[in-house]
Amino acid sequence: MSAITLQNVTKKFPPSTVAADDISLSIDAGTFTVLLGLSGSGKSTLLRLINGLHTPTSGSVTVLGTEVGTARRSQLRQVRRDIGMVFQQFHLVGSMSTLENVCTGALGSLRGPRIGLFSYPKAVRQRALEQLDRVGLADQRFQRADTLSGGQQQRVAVARALVQQPKVLLADEPVASLDPESSHQVMSLIAQIAREDQLTVVCSLHQVELAMHWGDRIIGLRQGKKVMDEPAANVTSEDAMSIYGSMASARPAPPETAAV
Repeated sequence: MSAITLQNVTKKFPPSTVAADDISLSIDAGTFTVLLGLSGSGKSTLLRLINGLHTPTSGSVTVLGTEVGTARRSQLRQVRRDIGMVFQQFHLVGSMSTLENVCTGALGSLRGPRIGLFSYPKAVRQRALEQLDRVGLADQRFQRADTLSGGQQQRVAVARALVQQPKVLLADEPVASLDPESSHQVMSLIAQIAREDQLTVVCSLHQVELAMHWGDRIIGLRQGKKVMDEPAANVTSEDAMSIYGSMASARPAPPETAAV
């Protein structure tokens, strides 16, 4: 069953940038898909098309049965509650505790602003603590976020995404600013939680080794075009590196690729 479907999606930005160029793909529920390519290849644009932050110039994007590009505001809010996001730069509030940062992941389902940890319902605080425990940071729940290491901050960001109980998790270069050991820890954590919660994960990366190790499927992007779409088990290092070479050297993707 497809959780995400893109049909002939193009996204243009003025005056002449084509960030996504006629991309079609279907992603099955419960799979771990890696978007691989250089910075500027269209990976972040594709993620923002999936969560409705960008509207396609042409084509359609359907997530969990909702076409996000034409959805009403209420429909878009609903589907976004089912989509968790993890960003490269963490986007934590440094002066807040780790627990309060995780609680902010539930704001989409709450009414009105929240100021301070205890302005959140007890059920949200308990759920946030459970997610912090899953990422190994329950003992740091009252610690200021800006006192944590980069790897710890990204684990807090993962917990924040999980507190909204998503069905889809989008990770935009989640380890680009981390050292190799922290990168491995964060990717291992995302993969483990995805299996446990049966999440559909779409993760953008530019590191070939990480993509091949963690992905079920690799979608290669270059200059907004899909130049590879293969099960990770079928991709060699040379295949993956070809994404970074000339487009002529990359393995051409079929017009319609069945979901893995």
